[in-house]
Amino acid sequence: MNEPTAKVVHDHLPFYITAPGESDILFIAVTISLIAIVVGSGALYFTIQHIPDRIAKGTSKVQMQLVGLLALISLFTMNNLYWIAAILVAAIRIPDFMAPLTDIARSLRSRADGRTGSRDSEIAESRETTEVSSGMTEVDETLADPSANRESTGDD
Repeated sequence: MNEPTAKVVHDHLPFYITAPGESDILFIAVTISLIAIVVGSGALYFTIQHIPDRIAKGTSKVQMQLVGLLALISLFTMNNLYWIAAILVAAIRIPDFMAPLTDIARSLRSRADGRTGSRDSEIAESRETTEVSSGMTEVDETLADPSANRESTGDD
């Protein structure tokens, strides 16, 4: 009497219940899909984390470092506020304040050198006059002796 009952019970079992010694197909399918989901969500997470760096790609070095630092802090602390701050810093172009200040300082230095006659400007002027006068000497020598010019070119 036991055999017919066991055969009836076995016919109504779902596919995921396996017989002893057979491989579990449901376990293998769930394992593969779980690994694919973890790898896919990790790739998506790192792609989203990289958005501020992509936005700030063409900016200044300081701004790029600030965006990278905020994104790295948000990655390790899991605090989205840092990531939002990195996006905002990347989206806003920080103007270059140093270029105008450097130009102002250079023009003030040149005006101060012109008034006081500083030693650096005198040295620069003496170098320029020496270069000009030595060039003129070579031109004068070639004009004074035209035969030297012909010998050097090979025209006879």
